[in-house]
Amino acid sequence: MMPVLRPEEIHEIVLLGAHCDDVAIGAGATVRDLCERTPGLRVHALVLCAADPVRRAEEEAALRAFCPEAKLEITTVDLPDGRVPAHWNRAKEALEDLRTRCEPDLVLATAAHDNHQDHRGLAALAPTVFRDHLILGYEILKAEPDLAQPTVFWPLSERLLRDKIDLLHEHYPSQTSRAWFDEETFRGLARIRGVQAGCRYAEAFHLTRLLVGAPPD
Repeated sequence: MMPVLRPEEIHEIVLLGAHCDDVAIGAGATVRDLCERTPGLRVHALVLCAADPVRRAEEEAALRAFCPEAKLEITTVDLPDGRVPAHWNRAKEALEDLRTRCEPDLVLATAAHDNHQDHRGLAALAPTVFRDHLILGYEILKAEPDLAQPTVFWPLSERLLRDKIDLLHEHYPSQTSRAWFDEETFRGLARIRGVQAGCRYAEAFHLTRLLVGAPPD
């Protein structure tokens, strides 16, 4: 039997994105599900590459839509797109500042194997700051052939997936002209992960580490 992460025991989460739309694309339905299950959920979102005011406004509106009834705090940093490794200190300072304001039950971040340098950089930073927390790395489908087999699956209803797709198109108009930004992409990956999870649709994640049971005295 698969081990189970119990959503009802999650009361505070951290969402880490390298770019505006990363969290929504990789884990938008999961985030919405958590917020619906626990009204008043404390959500702390940090986006590193949010220098473009148009993209930043899109992200802030999208996160509010994806996090209904949540106690949402959004922090954006103006790192240049594609340059996170060159701004390592500022990125780490932003994460460390966030860490002083929260004690999350779950951290959602980019996945360590991701070929995009910003995604990979954020994934490397996350466990150095959130050392004692459960971190799940979400996947972002793109042109680079870097999808890996995930080990954690979040089952989705048709309604949750539909909400995710609708909200992505509503709140990220700057991205809708991109060839990969369409319903077939988002639904197709969710269907594949659903097959692997034994359900219709799912979002999938990569686990950093997990402690089984309480540590010995």
